Amino acid sequence: MRIIQVESYEKLSALAADIIGGQVLLNPHCVLGLATGSSPLGTYADLVKRYEQGLLDFSGVRTVNLDEYCGLTGDDPQSYRYFMDHNLFDKVNVDKNNTHLPDGSAPDMQAECARYEALVESLGWPDLQLLGIGHNGHIGFNEPEDVFHAAVHTVKLAESTIKANSRLFERPEDVPTSAVTMGVGAIMKAKRVLLIAGADKAGIVERAFHGPVTPQVPASILQLHRDATVILSMA
Repeated sequence: MRIIQVESYEKLSALAADIIGGQVLLNPHCVLGLATGSSPLGTYADLVKRYEQGLLDFSGVRTVNLDEYCGLTGDDPQSYRYFMDHNLFDKVNVDKNNTHLPDGSAPDMQAECARYEALVESLGWPDLQLLGIGHNGHIGFNEPEDVFHAAVHTVKLAESTIKANSRLFERPEDVPTSAVTMGVGAIMKAKRVLLIAGADKAGIVERAFHGPVTPQVPASILQLHRDATVILSMA
């Protein structure tokens, strides 16, 4: 595992975009595992700029996202499908048919979990998986529990996660309390993992990557990954 400290969020975003852009240049038909939340916003903006400058071509790229809120349709402004469309997919030349997220509005979530697991496997797992990290150590929506969940599954969100997400909703009661997420099995099968974290995550980064591997700190499993890079902003 490589842990890289950078001076600012802007440098974090630029370095992450360098790594993701390098993957696209290396393999124009690669599978990118993508994440949502505030951490990757700068990275996505940098990737868009590089596309606009003619430096990157996303036409052959396939993408799989980590997770989605249960109960939200893809056109809901708070859904992760909407987030990805607004911040990346609609701004580059990726084929939207090649961009995949779990369907949080599926009537049968057990069947949806099986469908999404099979889809990610059919693509050969991500060539590079981008991750953020929650203050409680979650990756995707794999919350602290007594066991690691390998496959795509639904999860009841931790109170700390709900509270953190509430800033994005008009009313606290509008915040979804459950989600569908890739399990740590799919994340660990990615050929490369890139985790980005702002300065406010320094404490949990220390626990996750310098402490024991435990499902109580889900990100700690990445200590066992064959090719994991962490970029931590110091400001």
